[in-house]
Amino acid sequence: MNRSETTRSFTMATWLGWQVESNWTDPFLFAVYVIIKPLASAAILVVMYSIITGGAYNSPLFPYIYLGNAFYTYVGAVMAGVSWAVIDDREHYKTLKYMYIAPINIPFYWLGRGVSRFLIGTVAVIVILTAGVLFLNVPLDLTQVNWGLFFVSLVIGVTMLAMMGLILASITLMVAHHFFLIGEAVAGALYLFSGAIFPLEVLPAWLRPVGYAMPITYWLELMRRSLIGDVAQAFPTLAQYSNLQLLGILLGLTVVFAIVSVFTFRWCDHRARELGLIDRVSNY
Repeated sequence: MNRSETTRSFTMATWLGWQVESNWTDPFLFAVYVIIKPLASAAILVVMYSIITGGAYNSPLFPYIYLGNAFYTYVGAVMAGVSWAVIDDREHYKTLKYMYIAPINIPFYWLGRGVSRFLIGTVAVIVILTAGVLFLNVPLDLTQVNWGLFFVSLVIGVTMLAMMGLILASITLMVAHHFFLIGEAVAGALYLFSGAIFPLEVLPAWLRPVGYAMPITYWLELMRRSLIGDVAQAFPTLAQYSNLQLLGILLGLTVVFAIVSVFTFRWCDHRARELGLIDRVSNY
């Protein structure tokens, strides 16, 4: 597979994924949906925090939680977006077998299908952050943001999530239709272990290693530090690490997940071909 075919696979899948995600209604209703959905999810967290703390929005804990929850949107969007392409093509449109005989790179096709969810997730993150600054006094000053750290961390983090999504997509080749929420299920499970809404010290000691082994933990910490600096570093979980150390850990874990995704795809793809699962519809 040459570079032009790989690029074509990715760009074609990106266009296709956007058409699938956005053509179920007219543009106005789609825009309303993209804006209202993240606001509703953020409102649930804000109400829970308000009840538990008595409305202590000036506490440094609030921006820690709020930013973690905002950027965790990418986890479900990217991971589920990549893995959902298998179910969508195999069970809904029944075109996965045609994709396999077409001159495209299947992993890059799946990654391209996840771009549309990434774009929608980006809008959601912007909406949540804007609402937090305007109405909840989240201390986000754009002139004080470490933009270099922000964009480097974002690129590495999204790449890491895409690799995790590719692992889930490969596994999805081997499972039936009723596991169609595998991306959301994994994202929901990792929500507890990534420090998204509370420091890992809250977890029992025997569960904390799970959080430390997940690259999402370090990525969320970097996103917080790039946006609000010392406020995020006030929490003890990763305070002993510098920004450069966190970047190194995140990059190393991203490489590990990328290698695992390659071998997982090769094994699952081989087994799916042998067992005739590429075109086996299981939606009953």
